[in-house]
Amino acid sequence: MNQPPNRQQPYTTSSFIEALQRQEPRAFERLVNEYKDQMVNTCYGFLQNTEDAEDVAQEVFMEVFKSIHKFRAEAKLSTWMYRIAVNKSLNLIKKKKRKQWIGSLQNFFGGEEVAKQVPDNQQVSPQQQIEQAERRKVLQQAIEQLPNSQKIAFTLHKYEDLSYKEIAEVMDTSLSAVESLLHRAKKNLQKKLHHYYHSNR
Repeated sequence: MNQPPNRQQPYTTSSFIEALQRQEPRAFERLVNEYKDQMVNTCYGFLQNTEDAEDVAQEVFMEVFKSIHKFRAEAKLSTWMYRIAVNKSLNLIKKKKRKQWIGSLQNFFGGEEVAKQVPDNQQVSPQQQIEQAERRKVLQQAIEQLPNSQKIAFTLHKYEDLSYKEIAEVMDTSLSAVESLLHRAKKNLQKKLHHYYHSNR
């Protein structure tokens, strides 16, 4: 008499999380199969680049693998994973934008002073790299000190590369208001950075 195939019992929600926390390969295989498309799509929504989205989605699963023992089911597993995906996507956006942004400060502020303070990473000494990191920190601190509406508009424009129209829609305001916010943000940052560079000469 033929024996029925030995099928593994399906996971319940709690047993699935417990299996993940025990780092059972079958559970992680199911996790990837079940959530890969969602994670890639979520990341693509921020990054607009398939290769980057797939890379970040892979980082999400690596983070889940590394941190699943900390998961306490206070939120749904999928919610937790989406938060990781969003944070990692935004971090990559900031990293890429910052590289472009620092190099374009001269044009943005209409002068040469700031650009001269930012050397090429490929031709800098360790001391210059430390100084460059400090300047980036100061710049970020200056942005964080902007009034909230200016900070939102400036960040959406410079980090997310949104158009004035898109920013106006996000902030539920007019195009002229966005133009005014960005103009004031630029002036405020000029003052803060001018003070920093001249006080540290």
